[in-house]
Amino acid sequence: MPKARKSQISLLDTPYYHCISRCVRRAFLCGDENGKSFEHRRRWVEDRIHILSEVFAIDICAYAVMSNHTHVVLHVAKDKADALTTEEVIQRWHRLYKGTLLTRSYTSSKLRSGLNETQIKTVEATAEVWRKRLFDISWFMRALNEYIARAANKEDDCTGHFWEGRFKSQALLDESALAACMAYVDLNPVRAKIAKTPETSDYTSIKYRINAARVGKTPKRLMPFAGNPTQNMPKGLPFTLPEYLQLIDTTGRYIHPNKRGKVEHLHPTLLERLNIEHEQWLTLTSQFESCFKHAAGKVIHLEKYAFNQQQQWVQGRLNAKRLLG
Repeated sequence: MPKARKSQISLLDTPYYHCISRCVRRAFLCGDENGKSFEHRRRWVEDRIHILSEVFAIDICAYAVMSNHTHVVLHVAKDKADALTTEEVIQRWHRLYKGTLLTRSYTSSKLRSGLNETQIKTVEATAEVWRKRLFDISWFMRALNEYIARAANKEDDCTGHFWEGRFKSQALLDESALAACMAYVDLNPVRAKIAKTPETSDYTSIKYRINAARVGKTPKRLMPFAGNPTQNMPKGLPFTLPEYLQLIDTTGRYIHPNKRGKVEHLHPTLLERLNIEHEQWLTLTSQFESCFKHAAGKVIHLEKYAFNQQQQWVQGRLNAKRLLG
């Protein structure tokens, strides 16, 4: 029986999560069918992810828009949501939803002066509900998938489900799991042989990062790199950009027997620091979803996660020990 989504998201254990959504209809999210191209839908998804990154207190670490599914690696920034004023919360929420008559009045300096104390308290209470939603992964995925489903159904002139009923979620419990999952997501088009190199992988975070790096910029809508891993994850991805790009380039050059595509063989610095063997890393970055279920990380972190989630057994222990040491 599937676990409730709220029980899979545990900010006590980690703020990092890998989410996957898959199409339920025979018609693909993108690609071509019956002589009609749906490739423009990839742009819909990428643009929507970028918009949501500015609304939610959730950072985008990585993403890839594939033919019939999407990947996003998310970082929940609860402290960002807590620091927002009532007006800032309402303004963010209004970018996606209409809100209420009272909240719309509150954002107008002219109309706000006409609200009485009870109405203002109602607005503040509503804003607190929205504040919690702004760092809720389920609401983020809902705002992403519902928008795309409506647009696709309108284009296809049909009704019904476009996505599977629930998105899949994996908790990333440490730096090794985070690095492996990000590489797995960023290299998805290369492994599927729909792109020859990471920099030509359309609608992926790695191409977005590389394009920004080429002109000396940091992508505004992606979580920045903070530097070397520490025991407690810093605010920002625990690697440097050059290290991560080298990691992606090197990993993409390894061929996996169960995957069609690859990019040549070098020795990445980050692999040495994370103490993961090449063969183990290759398995992680090409089969991440099948290696772990609800959570990914070293055994000690999986055990802590299982304890916090009141699980009777530690799922993924053998793969964690074999692949992450």
